[in-house]
Amino acid sequence: MDSFSTLIRTASHEQHTEAETSTFMSDLLGGRLGVDAYARYTEQLWFVYAALEDGAERLASDPAAGPFIQPELFRLAALERDLEHLRGASWRSEVSALPATGAYAERVRECAEQWPAGYIAHHYTRYLGDLSGGQIIRDKAEKTWGFTKKGDGVRFYVFEEITNPAAFKRGYRELLDGVNADDLEKQRIVTECKKAFSLNTAVFHALAEEFPLSA
Repeated sequence: MDSFSTLIRTASHEQHTEAETSTFMSDLLGGRLGVDAYARYTEQLWFVYAALEDGAERLASDPAAGPFIQPELFRLAALERDLEHLRGASWRSEVSALPATGAYAERVRECAEQWPAGYIAHHYTRYLGDLSGGQIIRDKAEKTWGFTKKGDGVRFYVFEEITNPAAFKRGYRELLDGVNADDLEKQRIVTECKKAFSLNTAVFHALAEEFPLSA
């Protein structure tokens, strides 16, 4: 029988692939979009991570979600440094969430407040994804727009407190395998994981509409 970490990865593979290969992300990684598109994407991340982390301390004592609340993963402070670099000191008064981002963040907050096990699905799709594939975005951003290596503008992708990402990810998968949930609840988490990827993909679609490539 497959472990839960394997089940959640394989069950959401289709949605994960759709997010990774979205038009916006393909154009961004292909160097076909400017730094403003990157900054706008970073804005959207800030709204999602605010939803993830604003309620994190409250979840620390929850039997299911608690083990996943690890401060070394937190990204909000890094995002804020990046946005100050990208948008200037008054960035807070200028950023805005796309409707798709608002829906994504709202679902994360709903899970954090009402269904901690469901919050795990969003925690997994975001943090493990940014710890892994996010490094491709960081490398591209540094090369394309000249950000200082691992400096302001790309700090979101730099997990300074995680010195061995491979070992950390192994430990994270072990947490998933030992999650405090019965089989029915695990199935609900898998379904929520698929939804998380779909919500993320909707943000990419909205960004693609905002930054269409000229014919």
